[in-house]
Amino acid sequence: MRALFRNALALGLLVSSTALLATPPPPPSPRTLSGELQGAPWRLDVPARWNGELVMLAHGYEPVGVPRTTPMPASDSTAALLGAGYAVAQSAYSSQGWAVADALDDMERLRKHALVELKHVRHTWILGFSMGGAVTIGSLEHFPQHYAGGVSLCGANLAGEQIATDLLTTLVAFDYFFPRSEGLPNNGLLSREAAVLPQGELYQGIVAALQRDPTHAEVLAQRLQVTTDELADAISLHALVLHELATRSGGMPVGNAGVVYRGFGDDVAFNAGVRRIDAVPAAQAQVRSTLALTGALTRPLVIQFNHNDPTIVPHMQAVYPQLAARAGARPLPRVLPAAGEGHCGFSGTQVIDALKAVPR
Repeated sequence: MRALFRNALALGLLVSSTALLATPPPPPSPRTLSGELQGAPWRLDVPARWNGELVMLAHGYEPVGVPRTTPMPASDSTAALLGAGYAVAQSAYSSQGWAVADALDDMERLRKHALVELKHVRHTWILGFSMGGAVTIGSLEHFPQHYAGGVSLCGANLAGEQIATDLLTTLVAFDYFFPRSEGLPNNGLLSREAAVLPQGELYQGIVAALQRDPTHAEVLAQRLQVTTDELADAISLHALVLHELATRSGGMPVGNAGVVYRGFGDDVAFNAGVRRIDAVPAAQAQVRSTLALTGALTRPLVIQFNHNDPTIVPHMQAVYPQLAARAGARPLPRVLPAAGEGHCGFSGTQVIDALKAVPR
């Protein structure tokens, strides 16, 4: 009887062990973590079938005052990256506006935190859109040892001083062609009154001015490389960002005292009549030091733009590849053919393709 009992018990244990061995382990679950690091909301998404690689995702320009939600929402490209197996870390940045300098610190802080959470990361990439393109390039220039490479999509791949110079050109040209426009400050778009005017009122004043003088509107649109339909949006955005840069740096960071302008129709009359201003030295120094790009890359970078982008126009798109060539970057940035339409009009598939195009 005891032998029979022992045999039965052994058989039961064998069956139980076999059953345990035959039961597959539960599949891993996707994870989402979120929190705040020194005033910057963040989130980290990890797919169920993580490929061991991390993408630091840098978002674009967010106007000062735009409400933020808690926890930080995922960007539009997050789902595609997770579907391709990547973990995705995103920071909302500790400040809004042209926050490139803050974003560099916020993204580096988050990268370190993500490595603690994930523990076993094979490669880390950085990918940014619009202003996030400058964050991507700045991160590769400042922290090359931490990244396998990066992607700038629809990127504002210019140093802060050059961006401010382009924006200043837009505003002085508008003020020259459309002086004392109804609904706008008498001192023009560069004035303190324009800086504090609600953005909706500023935009409507610009629209009205352009409609009253379509001939000069066409000249300005051609010079800025946008269509006349896009012109009011471009001017309004340029005013918003330049005044925000001036607020951040404590004064106008660029001037035009010695600039000879071309492409404004009667250039002799334009150069004689356009408003001339001087940069505030401390503001100029701050922008030069905190928003600099050198072109001295040591990590692979892929750059891609959209067709017919009214925000990052053709003359802006060529700047960083030329800067990198002059600086002797190795490797040189790889510029992919344009894809999608408008500003940052990339599909999820196009985002993944750009990331996979980074030289390994």
